[in-house]
Amino acid sequence: MPNDAAAILALLAGHREELVGVVVESTYNWYWLVDALQEDGYRVHLANTAAIKRYEGLKHSGDEDDAAYLAQLLRLKILPSGYICPPAARAVRDLARKRMQLVRSRTAQVLSVENMLSRETGAGMRSYAVQRLTAQDVESFGFHQDVGRAMCANVAIIQTLNREIAKLEQRLSQCVRLRPEFRLLTSVPGIGQTLATLIMLEVGTIERFAAVGNFASYARCVDSARLSNGKKKGRATSRTATPIWLGRSWKQPTLPGAIASRRSASMTARRRGSTGWWPPRRSRTNWRAPAITCSRSRSPST
Repeated sequence: MPNDAAAILALLAGHREELVGVVVESTYNWYWLVDALQEDGYRVHLANTAAIKRYEGLKHSGDEDDAAYLAQLLRLKILPSGYICPPAARAVRDLARKRMQLVRSRTAQVLSVENMLSRETGAGMRSYAVQRLTAQDVESFGFHQDVGRAMCANVAIIQTLNREIAKLEQRLSQCVRLRPEFRLLTSVPGIGQTLATLIMLEVGTIERFAAVGNFASYARCVDSARLSNGKKKGRATSRTATPIWLGRSWKQPTLPGAIASRRSASMTARRRGSTGWWPPRRSRTNWRAPAITCSRSRSPST
């Protein structure tokens, strides 16, 4: 990657005086490029690709067209940009994200065990009880040999994930302390020290939100709908914020829903449409280098 960064910097060097900013798409591998540009003195904007949706009827599109479109958004000062986390804080934030990934994997294994128990016995089991199962417990169920073998595989993975998640949580508790503006999060039902730490690391500096409504929108706590002639035509993309609640084996309500709901509320009252969920973001399976575009200080007509 250093060679690629050097080549990009050399390409931009001849246009430094006329550049007002450089836009980099927020792909999964933008760290090295943004760091190199900022160290060289460029003003970098991290484009929120999930919030930028071009007209789907375009006949021709490519990297050059996308770069020109991003530059135009920057000229018009309407570019949806993301938060550039300082390099010193990225490692611990990525550690928290790794915990979220492992929790989601554990939830998948727990649901698999619950499904097998439901098929074989018609009864269910709480997720916390499933996480404490052992191979001896599975054998005591008296299932068919193949069913028991499959369940033992799930149980072994759950035990391994529990150990690794505990290690990550211990490390997070050692190297991260909740800042005063985030300590109130732990008073919300369902948010403990670990989840509050994850929220703090994802938010970064709360000062970047001008008002409460901006933060509520960022956290996907505000319902969104596109209406035409009184009919709903769609909703905003769900991938503009990090899904911090994911990984639970049951649907966890967002912050306003968690505060307003009672402990005795039924699951019907907590349905998706009533409180709003953070749906899982799609995993990226194809490699894509971060696109880079520049905006010149000249007017668009020149």
